[in-house]
Amino acid sequence: MINKALLALAMVVATLAPATAAEPIVGNWKTASGETAAIAACGPDFCVTLKTGKHAGRQIGRMNGQGDSYKGEITDPAADKTYSGSGEVNGDALVMKGCVLGIFCKSQTWSRL
Repeated sequence: MINKALLALAMVVATLAPATAAEPIVGNWKTASGETAAIAACGPDFCVTLKTGKHAGRQIGRMNGQGDSYKGEITDPAADKTYSGSGEVNGDALVMKGCVLGIFCKSQTWSRL
């Protein structure tokens, strides 16, 4: 009786494990300017919030996606301008790209802390 209950519990845990795995974009990242940005789930999206520097505590982006590819908006806090953006995770590197009118783009690589 106990063995059946343990087996049933193990099966439930096994089916939930993949759903609770963190997305590769989640975590703390060192930005190109040397600040630390935290990326965390916020509803169905991922919010990018600065943890250090002059703009600490400010949310500078919101992205959605999964795996290694994300899209959304990113704000340059120094210029206070928001761009359509994307993020591509490759191991411990995150290439963030922001575009104006979809043609004038700039990218920078962030590293996982």
